[in-house]
Amino acid sequence: MLGYVQVYKPDLKVREYEIYQGYYCGVCKYIGREYGQLPRMTLSYDAAFLACLLASVEDIPDAPSQEHCAVHHIRKKTIISNRAIEYAGDVMLILAWYKLLDDIHDEGKIIAKATLKLYKGIHKKLVKKHPDLCEVIEWNLAVLGGLEKDKCASIDQVEEPFAKIMEAIFLEGARLLYEEDLNLHEIFAKTGYHMGKWIYLMDAVDDIEENVKNGAYNPLLFRFNWRQSDFASETTDEFRARIKENLEFNLYHYLAVISDQTAELDIKKNKGIIDNIIYFGMNHKTETVLERKDDNESI
Repeated sequence: MLGYVQVYKPDLKVREYEIYQGYYCGVCKYIGREYGQLPRMTLSYDAAFLACLLASVEDIPDAPSQEHCAVHHIRKKTIISNRAIEYAGDVMLILAWYKLLDDIHDEGKIIAKATLKLYKGIHKKLVKKHPDLCEVIEWNLAVLGGLEKDKCASIDQVEEPFAKIMEAIFLEGARLLYEEDLNLHEIFAKTGYHMGKWIYLMDAVDDIEENVKNGAYNPLLFRFNWRQSDFASETTDEFRARIKENLEFNLYHYLAVISDQTAELDIKKNKGIIDNIIYFGMNHKTETVLERKDDNESI
């Protein structure tokens, strides 16, 4: 999920940060235990948020343990294990598979090709475990690929497939953990959908300079008529300034919907972490990407 969904550490309590790390390490331990050591390299803090949010309305309290790991082999780390963590680990590996396919398609990376061979057995296992989710992801990635190939100039249209992928991820998690609660299904689906829109647009904003240099597709360059020709030109800083108001409106609108949806949850645990990510972390990340600032305060 590209690494944009993180805590804002200065406003997170020490105990909450330890629990957050416990979720992250729990996902890592689960992946290593179920799928081997190499896939653990795909992990990002987005997985910790997904697990924290899905587990937040569960009545069963977490029971952290203290364990060693390959990276921290001297001092024990807090490890949390629950169904939400297992699901988040599966999701990370499913997304990693399609990222490898994308890397091979776009750049023909040798490392990606070699890694893909090692992941084939894992992916087959995940498709069997989450067939509907994998089908939705694959379908929407194909739609997204077509839109990008056609140089789609509509932000809403090109955001839609990734939003549907995130909607499916959050909805599948809610169905697995809370089979009968249709209201929860709806809340998680809407949260995931708007988070998908926010992530896709954030990535487009973040990549403006790189995409101008390498000529790769970026919907913002087409939607807002990036002017770079013999007759009219502007710097990327000027381009950013020209479109900033529009970007702010959309990005903060998505965050507002996400906060409204999560406010409807009957949160039983992880509330401080979830509030920190939604009200501080994601807002802080939005500001740093819009302003091109160095981010030294997130994870």
